[in-house]
Amino acid sequence: MRVTQLFIHPVKSLGGISVQSYAVDRFGPQWDRRWMVVDEQGRFITQRQYAKMALIRTSMDQDQVTLTVPDGSELQFSSREFNYETPVTVSVWRDQCVALEGRAELSEWLSNQLGIPCRLVFMPEQSRRLVDTAYAENRETVSFADGFPLLLTTEESLQDLNLRLGFTVGMNRFRPNLVLDGEQPWQEDTWQRLIVGEAEFVVAKPCSRCAIPTIDPETGSKQPEVFRTLKQFRQQDGQVFFGQNLLVSKPGVVRVGDIARALPLR
Repeated sequence: MRVTQLFIHPVKSLGGISVQSYAVDRFGPQWDRRWMVVDEQGRFITQRQYAKMALIRTSMDQDQVTLTVPDGSELQFSSREFNYETPVTVSVWRDQCVALEGRAELSEWLSNQLGIPCRLVFMPEQSRRLVDTAYAENRETVSFADGFPLLLTTEESLQDLNLRLGFTVGMNRFRPNLVLDGEQPWQEDTWQRLIVGEAEFVVAKPCSRCAIPTIDPETGSKQPEVFRTLKQFRQQDGQVFFGQNLLVSKPGVVRVGDIARALPLR
């Protein structure tokens, strides 16, 4: 198999970035979901509640992030601009995480764009959010991602879904980090361990999907038939699955075009 696409999503639930390579560290792909939008109580905010978040585009230059909205206005910031002197506590699902707050104008800009009071926070190096112990192997950590350091999908599985849908949806609406080509549809359900480029991963569990893949990232409109179609053939125990969640067992650099090998557990 080979790597066909790589994505990072610097700000949780905002637009993703297609990249040619990234370094995998203990958080997952470098800079992936290290920033997050929270409400006034510090709870995470996503496209599940505010689909217009999908329309905020993201780009990066080293650690400098630029957010762009459809009218062309921009917001820029870097990890160095966040307040390291006064950490705050924020929540992602049931997890409480140490985070840093950005300057007031960042929160004001996002609040104006989304139409709700909100704040932008950053996860610093000293923050240690643990992966669910039911799936962790060695007390792995994760960024502000829903639960795991990386999400894997395959080109063939998306092609199969699109055939069943009768129209084409892009891989970006499933918000993966790592996309592979070269196996049969849904073959990833059987994988246990992966070597990709310089990095190595354990396949922890299938990814249970919410409504976010129904949101067209180009328009912000919802297409519920995407979830209905997946539900017809990818439902188990009341959950609908697409993709696999990965743990990092060996950090390293991953590049588009790298060979990937699926291996049994040691």
